[in-house]
Amino acid sequence: MKYVDEYRDAARVAELAGQIASRVTRPWTLMEVCGGQTHSILRFGLDQLLPTGVELSHGPGCPVCVTSTEAIDRAIALAGLPEVVLCTYADMLRVPGSRTDLYAARADGADVRAIYSPLEAVQIATRSPGREVVLFAVGFETTAPAHALAVLQARAARLPNFSLLASHVLVPPAIEALVSASDNRVQGFLAAGHVCAVMGTEAYEPLCRKYHVPVVVTGFEPVDILQGILQLVTQLEEGRAVVENAYARVVRAEGNPVAVQQVAEVFEVVERHWRGLGPIAESGLGLRPEFARFDAQRRFGCGSAPMREGPGQDARCIAGDVLRGVKRPPSCAAFGSACTPLSPLGAPMVSSEGACAAYFRYRRRAAPESSSGAP
Repeated sequence: MKYVDEYRDAARVAELAGQIASRVTRPWTLMEVCGGQTHSILRFGLDQLLPTGVELSHGPGCPVCVTSTEAIDRAIALAGLPEVVLCTYADMLRVPGSRTDLYAARADGADVRAIYSPLEAVQIATRSPGREVVLFAVGFETTAPAHALAVLQARAARLPNFSLLASHVLVPPAIEALVSASDNRVQGFLAAGHVCAVMGTEAYEPLCRKYHVPVVVTGFEPVDILQGILQLVTQLEEGRAVVENAYARVVRAEGNPVAVQQVAEVFEVVERHWRGLGPIAESGLGLRPEFARFDAQRRFGCGSAPMREGPGQDARCIAGDVLRGVKRPPSCAAFGSACTPLSPLGAPMVSSEGACAAYFRYRRRAAPESSSGAP
């Protein structure tokens, strides 16, 4: 990532901020969906460069944060089986379930291994024929192709001891859930460039038409984000609502055809329960019936009795409101005191892309915000 204090970027940032201010004639509320963009906004103070009335609301753009308590509880239950090796990403270890987390399960003796690539899980299964290797597969459209490739490689190798606990989520249905909610205040969305680099931009077009809400695809550097905001504000001021690509150096309208084909071969669209948003129709990916033998829920019988969000979660945690963009982390009474990255009460404080973690890192010394409910 380039830094704002580089002369060229600093000049362009100032220019874009000025252009945004010159276009704005009324208040607008915009949402960046990606947690990586949230961290860039807070790190570089981009929200503080915007004119009065242009407000950025942080969305559910962190796959670790939106993975449901139900999914975490399933993963913990599987990890507790003596024959199972559970593989997952390191960020998932501290995400709270209804009673505990995978980090505590590992401390209690479960074989939970942090991996960097889904293909590592395939390699572990190859080297450990006497163990059942379960890959806890979380993520947005960005990670789905690699998980699909892991399943295809396991099938090609005829691995009998590899399975997937699929917990993928899809971005466009989540945006629709947000924009159609009764308390929605967001009038335009910044879409994540890495998601669109994989799956393309076509899925956002029905949203723009149905809800008359503009979507601009952008990247993660300060100049990228401000360019996306400028294009959103321009559309809103002109009364337009279309998909625009402000990240053309990376994103094509059709996405990555090979990745799209692999995901379609292995997965089908299913309902998914999102932390903070609840169940959203057609918002997740599950294994197709022809890959049922790689489905951990079917293999181990952990899918017939779904678990609920439990009372073990701390009542002070407002993670659901943070993920919906209704409140900001500093308005939580536990922020920075009872809830820190070392002792998190909610998922947004755990993940490296979580909004609470971003505020803790970059805005911890700022004056506390009101807990009245306003963002």
